[in-house]
Amino acid sequence: MSTLEKPKRSLFGRMFGVTERAVVADADDGDVDPTGREALGQDGAGTEATSTGADDMAPADPPFVTVAAALDETSSQARLSWLQRLKAGLAKTSTVLSQGITDVFTKRKLDAGTLEDLEDLLIQADLGLETTAKITARLKADRFDKAIAPEEVRDVLISEIAKVLEPIAHPLLVKVAHRPHVILMVGVNGSGKTTTIGKLAERYRGSGYRVMLAAGDTFRAAAIDQLKIWGERTGSAVIARAVGSDAASLAFEAVTEAKTGAYDVLLIDTAGRLQNKDGLMQELEKIVRVIRKVDPDAPHNVVLTLDATTGQNALNQVDVFGKRAGVTGLIMTKLDGTARGGILVAIAARFGLPVHAIGVGEKADDLQPFDAKDFARAIAGE
Repeated sequence: MSTLEKPKRSLFGRMFGVTERAVVADADDGDVDPTGREALGQDGAGTEATSTGADDMAPADPPFVTVAAALDETSSQARLSWLQRLKAGLAKTSTVLSQGITDVFTKRKLDAGTLEDLEDLLIQADLGLETTAKITARLKADRFDKAIAPEEVRDVLISEIAKVLEPIAHPLLVKVAHRPHVILMVGVNGSGKTTTIGKLAERYRGSGYRVMLAAGDTFRAAAIDQLKIWGERTGSAVIARAVGSDAASLAFEAVTEAKTGAYDVLLIDTAGRLQNKDGLMQELEKIVRVIRKVDPDAPHNVVLTLDATTGQNALNQVDVFGKRAGVTGLIMTKLDGTARGGILVAIAARFGLPVHAIGVGEKADDLQPFDAKDFARAIAGE
């Protein structure tokens, strides 16, 4: 038996710390912190992991820390650092939009021609027809046939994007009353799903939760090994079986063991599935059914990891995975690798699914809770 020391509250703990018992009663009523910055926990490591369990003792629920109480000098610096990384990550998208707006509107008044040019620019950035129409309609109503500066257009862009995104910016709350809170991670190969699981595990362990990882991508030895490495790194228990094992059976075993061991969080990896392969999607549906044999309310979250570089294909992924696996929320990765980061806006406008977090790099702190206003400003190059 290993004794679990109470993790020291690091920077991320002060910014994102959460206890479900403090917020679960209000979670469904919309009374949780609207910024979503309590969601992911903080950085930190716990005890060493084993193949079946990291600890024999569960820590006390981590204390609830409000964002307002956490804005000391250090956390302010961390927020600034994240905003800088977010802007840098979205630089490819913001450069295209900002330069395009400057080119269209410098020394030109707002007329039918400039509006058409702006529409083309916004659609090419994958902002979607609905959001593009709202932006151009607002400009037309306020400034048609008048001179307008590029900065004024960017202000409208920021405002309209934020309006689309604010309703779907929701934290990925852990409800320890479930014990375990089961999070099923789904997505196509290459979306960053397994790495995202590791980053979430690091945050949750740093917040004092007992975490178990299930290597449900039984088709790839590399995915199993990768999850084991994350287990060792974060002090999380790992359930894994041989390559080719039945993924649904592994999920059943993981939920059973997580219940028996009183783990707070169970993160289940799954094989990357092309949304147009019916057989693979049927296997994913089977995993969901099997999990519910152990806990009828699980999985409590089905999180689809999206690769921003896939552009319009991400819309189809959300549609199909939502219908077949009951997706409850999204995490978007690799925003730093594309000039078409506006796809997140198009997805939000069409589906209205919660966006829990976004990633702009490989480091653990490059995955952060999603903030609509920050994203809108960054994508517009402000």
